[in-house]
Amino acid sequence: MFRDRGIEIKTREQILAMRKAGLVVGRTLELLRGHVRAGITTGELDAIAEDNIRSSGATPSFKGYHGFTGSICASVNDEIVHGIPGGRELAEGDLISIDCGAIVDGWHGDAAITVGVGEVDDELLELARICEESMWRGFGAARLGGRLSDISAAIEAHVRANSSYGIVEDFVGHGIGSAMHQPPNVPNFGRAGRGPKLVEGMALAVEPMLTLGKQDNHTLEDDWTVVTDDGRSAAHTEHTFTLTPQGPWVLTAIDGGEAKLGELGIKIGALAD
Repeated sequence: MFRDRGIEIKTREQILAMRKAGLVVGRTLELLRGHVRAGITTGELDAIAEDNIRSSGATPSFKGYHGFTGSICASVNDEIVHGIPGGRELAEGDLISIDCGAIVDGWHGDAAITVGVGEVDDELLELARICEESMWRGFGAARLGGRLSDISAAIEAHVRANSSYGIVEDFVGHGIGSAMHQPPNVPNFGRAGRGPKLVEGMALAVEPMLTLGKQDNHTLEDDWTVVTDDGRSAAHTEHTFTLTPQGPWVLTAIDGGEAKLGELGIKIGALAD
């Protein structure tokens, strides 16, 4: 491992270690997806996540991070990110974003999904769909030798071409590796061809956040939960990925991103599995 202008560049072995953490995160999120239902509390989802992370030989990244009390972030409806899990019961028609991180042998994985609770309005399902699709378009635009903002531009282009959603600008993706949050920032908007060069050994967490209305937001008095100013719903999707000479490899996707990238005509560059 070394640093290039502050960006951590991992060895092959270190990327493989990150894959272990990524699989814990991916499997935990799929477990939680199956438990989302009306009547369950966000605290109960948090307990399920922590148990699964620890029983997998990993440590929750979020718990205790700058005082955060949960192992997941559970953001419901107008909550964009950083919702603190607790006694809130999910209701039919809610939209919940679940963000999860895990550490294995000092290496981090970080990912998020947005899930509907029971029967959900079509406009909310569409918001979640476009949010996830834009993330995959970002991965699809990444090439060794390209620039960081190629990812950002692809995300924004997909959102703008398919919706009038707000793209949250105050919170962005990030580098990841031996720490959860590292340089460089990965915005979800911008012009292609700018920023650091994409090189082998970089690992990035890409995480678009979209709103049904305007992207303007504020943080609640708990100093964590970020909500939309207009009270309209938001969606958040995230995966951690790296680039190899064969293509992108999504470290927190159970299949490495094979299915979703395959829909875009892109082969994954898995180093293992």
